[in-house]
Amino acid sequence: MPTTAVTTRRKEPQSSKVGRPPASTGKVVISDLIEVLEEYLDPKEVKAVYKAYLFGADAHHGQHRRSGEAFISHPLSVALILADMRLDSPSISAAILHDVIEDTPTLREQLAESFGEDVALLVDGVSKIDQIEFESKEHAEAENFRKMLLAMAKDIRVILIKLADRIHNMRTLDSLRSDQRKRIAQQTFDIYAPIANRLGMYTWTQELEDLSFQFLYPKRYSAIRKEISKRRGNRKRVVDRSRLKITEELEEIGIKATVVGREKNIYSVYRKMQDRRVPMAEMGDIFAIRIIVNTVDECYRVLGIIHNLYKPVPGMFKDYIAIPKANGYQSLHTQLFGTFGQSIEVQIRTTDMHRVAESGVASHWRYKSHGGEAPPQIVAHSWLVDLIETQQESGNPSEFLEHLKTDLFPDEIYVFTPKGDIKKLPKGASALDFAYAVHSDIGNHCIGAKIGNEAIPLHHVLSNGDHIEVLTARSACPTPLWLHYVVTGKARASIRNYLKSQQEGDAVKLGRQLLDQALTSVGLTTRLKTSQKIGLLKQLDREDWNELLADIGLGRRLPMMVARQLLPDSGAPLKKTKSGPLPIKGVEGMSVSYGRCCRPIPGDKITGLFSVGRGIVIHTTTCPNAAKQAKSVENWISVQWSDEVKGEFAADIRLEVLNRRGVLAQLAALVAEEGSNINSVAVNARDNRNSTIRFTIEVSNRQHLAQIIRRLRARRSVIRVFRARG
Repeated sequence: MPTTAVTTRRKEPQSSKVGRPPASTGKVVISDLIEVLEEYLDPKEVKAVYKAYLFGADAHHGQHRRSGEAFISHPLSVALILADMRLDSPSISAAILHDVIEDTPTLREQLAESFGEDVALLVDGVSKIDQIEFESKEHAEAENFRKMLLAMAKDIRVILIKLADRIHNMRTLDSLRSDQRKRIAQQTFDIYAPIANRLGMYTWTQELEDLSFQFLYPKRYSAIRKEISKRRGNRKRVVDRSRLKITEELEEIGIKATVVGREKNIYSVYRKMQDRRVPMAEMGDIFAIRIIVNTVDECYRVLGIIHNLYKPVPGMFKDYIAIPKANGYQSLHTQLFGTFGQSIEVQIRTTDMHRVAESGVASHWRYKSHGGEAPPQIVAHSWLVDLIETQQESGNPSEFLEHLKTDLFPDEIYVFTPKGDIKKLPKGASALDFAYAVHSDIGNHCIGAKIGNEAIPLHHVLSNGDHIEVLTARSACPTPLWLHYVVTGKARASIRNYLKSQQEGDAVKLGRQLLDQALTSVGLTTRLKTSQKIGLLKQLDREDWNELLADIGLGRRLPMMVARQLLPDSGAPLKKTKSGPLPIKGVEGMSVSYGRCCRPIPGDKITGLFSVGRGIVIHTTTCPNAAKQAKSVENWISVQWSDEVKGEFAADIRLEVLNRRGVLAQLAALVAEEGSNINSVAVNARDNRNSTIRFTIEVSNRQHLAQIIRRLRARRSVIRVFRARG
């Protein structure tokens, strides 16, 4: 295969200024990549990369990108981005080959044979799954993200290759249609930029954010960029004056430091404007000063020195050295009243901290660590462990992607365990989030918490610096309401997984009862032999007995039909036996539930609606929600209340009452006097005089409900009372 020039977009080195437009298009040949690699790789490793280039060029021969360039230009550019980050030779080779499994007939086994298992694993990790038919594009996207992140858990280099791939795709997005550009930019903004940030790779994060912002909101991007350029000259003079003054002061004291000016990227400026709700003219920290020293001790000494030079802005100091960010970022941040009385932000960090801040997990390859894992690798591994636990508990790939997006946008708070350990949680996290962050079992059995000696409820929103003790009880377990209390993906996945397991358990229990009833009604014993169960499972193509019972409980199989499968072939007459009356006629042997939208009770006119996974759902005939749910007339089933219906049924009543002390207790006592339990209560203050109360109570029939409403209406504090529906 010839090794002639290949056109691609060449990015300036990572140290170049952030906040500028993307790098211009230029011509690059394979020798340019080799030149960069020879700066830090052995000749043998460079030769291996060149071999990968020849293989990739041959595999992609005849393929072109939308821009008209030869396809090999893209993987070569991705390799160049990683080479600028000083990644190892297997990563560079995998970057060159990253599309061969997906876009050519090349098999993973061929790569393993030619380049080793290491390279094959990396290429396979970034390749999409295209051999499987998915329900939708969204489902396919979610499954591909899950595959990539699981591969990333095995080898962090997978995500580095994927991020470099996305950076080059974003730089060359102009060749696509407008709708495609927006879709890819939104995906980059939602997933890839936050992942880069989570891994501490600020240089890549800022470029991905700016490129996404440019394609999603071109007018806003252009306006902010012009304004920054306009202010750059004047602001640069302020920064330079302050920088020179700080440099002279540190030299006089004998501290060796690099003092440089820096500029925020365009999207970061826009986000700060949104958060603070201020116009561009009032943004004082677009330009800042960064001070890089050798030791942590010098960081704090420099902080004291600059606070003597300039007055600090109260409440604007952050110590990310003592408490690093979730991605391992460390630095001291302070804001000062600088030269000419204008505020200026200053960041102070060590050389090692600066390397980590720029490159994150990639700093492990760019700057060789002195044995062991560097902090970015440790925090990335910790995040991935949580990520794997979340995906294992997620019901499907789309749910996992939802949890991932939740966890990728944390404005962090820092809270403490009773032993003094720090837990990082997203802003808005509750005591329940903290319990799940400690351990899933603790979260599942949490009943409350304490901050100091003060008891707090599960939904209490935590603040920075809280010392929290979780209270648990073995009898406690998650409820659907808990999903409203949590914001972390791990907590949501754990709660959903528990509720799903509980639902399956309830379905098995109901299925067993329904099958026992059906067996009794056809004259068979409910104690089936093992051989009978095995035979029945074979007939019905089921692996597990509980799986069959769950099918019956969820209405997927009729219990009577299952029971008849066990009858002998002799056609013996069925033995008639008595069973207890069911509340509803016409649904014998099926799973029955009652619509929460209309809460039917005995005496109401009712109808049945068949729902997959729930069996028959009973609604009132006037329920508007049921009419919306019915896809066809065939879904409706004619039903009526049994003549001997017994039991308690939920009903909603709504009261408008005067705001008087003890009114809620009086009304609850009256309901209890009428032989009813209150399942739930919600109170809404309409104004200073009136409130609305909603009770969900248990009644035996319409007459029982009418009696309770009559008693409530007779109270002077009650303005109005009626049965609520929906």
